[in-house]
Amino acid sequence: MSQIRVNDLSFAYEGSFDNIFDNVSFNIDTDWKLGFIGRNGKGKTTFLNLLLGKYEYTGIISTSMVFDYFPYSVKTVETDNSADELMDIWKPGIEKWRVMCELPLLGVDAELLYRPFKSLSFGERTKIMLAVLFSGDNEFLLIDEPTNHLDKEARELVKEYLAKKKGFILVSHDRDVLDACIDHILVFNRSSIEVQAGNFSSWWENKEKADINAKAENEKHLKEISKLKTAADRVSNWANQNESTKIGYDPVKEHDRFMDTRAFIGAKTKKMQKRVKSYEARIGREIEEKEGLLNDIEDVANLKLSPLVYHKERLLFARDYSFKYKCGTKNVFENLKFEINANERVVIDGENGCGKSSLIKAILDKNKGQKTSEISYESKGVLEVPENLIISYINQDTSHLKGTLKEYSQSTNVDYTRLLSLLRQLDFERAQFSKRIEQYSEGQKKKVLIASSLLTPAHLYIWDEPLNYIDVFTRMQIEKLIDIYKPTMLIVEHDVRFKEKVATKIISL
Repeated sequence: MSQIRVNDLSFAYEGSFDNIFDNVSFNIDTDWKLGFIGRNGKGKTTFLNLLLGKYEYTGIISTSMVFDYFPYSVKTVETDNSADELMDIWKPGIEKWRVMCELPLLGVDAELLYRPFKSLSFGERTKIMLAVLFSGDNEFLLIDEPTNHLDKEARELVKEYLAKKKGFILVSHDRDVLDACIDHILVFNRSSIEVQAGNFSSWWENKEKADINAKAENEKHLKEISKLKTAADRVSNWANQNESTKIGYDPVKEHDRFMDTRAFIGAKTKKMQKRVKSYEARIGREIEEKEGLLNDIEDVANLKLSPLVYHKERLLFARDYSFKYKCGTKNVFENLKFEINANERVVIDGENGCGKSSLIKAILDKNKGQKTSEISYESKGVLEVPENLIISYINQDTSHLKGTLKEYSQSTNVDYTRLLSLLRQLDFERAQFSKRIEQYSEGQKKKVLIASSLLTPAHLYIWDEPLNYIDVFTRMQIEKLIDIYKPTMLIVEHDVRFKEKVATKIISL
């Protein structure tokens, strides 16, 4: 067993307004199955890149370990090559027989190694890369969000595979995967870093208890500070009033006063002032003890939504509906039957490539009144989508996001001030507002899309894999929002916990 020791680590990107890390220190063991969580933009991927030596930093990262990172980079020009050819680039000197031993554990046929990489599904690519990743010796593995874009079956295989391994850091926002695969957790809180034994659920239980205790302690300090300030103000007023009687007096009313009374009044005032200073010192100590108590509180802000009410109960309807791309020979799906009524949250479920995004495309085209001659597919059967139905859509792709937030708000007709306000509730730092969207992490880009959708009043919200790269805390925020407002939704999402929380109906493809 070896350790990774981090001491006084500080790092900021060139030209950045804020530090990602500022004098942080912690230790982790390299035989742990370590889960790694934190809000988007807190520096999880950045820390992995620092371990890999990609950036210069101040402080010390001390370890004897060699690191390898998932996912491997694949350039567009390399996608015509097979995984068998690419693995020599990913992990130089790899022994391919080791990969062959790992593939069955992931349910992968070795024949896939010899296909063009671009012909493989997301799940097949992920599983092959993981097989290569775990084929080395004496390496500590850095695994960055391996379940993004994976369907339920692929997630289960990856989850079971990682549960049998050790010696890795797993960055993931999927609570189900974290609970199944890890025995320790590294958390980048709002203002601190903690390492704890257990999985996500055990950490979250401890976190909720700690937050409750911190709030109670904070409340106790606030009450004590208020009492001390009242007492200090009262004694200070007495002292001032007493001091004012030193000079001048009415001989008739104060016939028993003598010249040495002045000294007595001064001594009494001095004693009172000393008590005021004592109160002020106690107030200072109380404030100091209170300081930082709420810095790491994950008090999830309540988001708001203004869904429109459609004049009919039924919004969408399909019967014996089949879909086929014009360039293809087989139907993507066929004989589909479903309906979506007001206030239903419908999740489309199925394997990668089964047609989830294709169904959404067909619905959006119908809603826009797209002509058959202008579309790239053929369909049969009935799909009823009213053209006057207002739809708010989140695409799973973020590559189109460019420019500043102001430019984005103008192009999407979203109120700029409200967009910034909502992004603050989604835990954006104000410093992020001056950056271009291209500089954001993938999770931050997704939050821009989610915020834009939430600010668009609609009859129906169609979200295609909205939670990829989104942190756990924001997922909880969105679950709470949906539970409160109960908008009509059609969602493609593979997060098991999220589906359990929000779905009222499942469409299986």
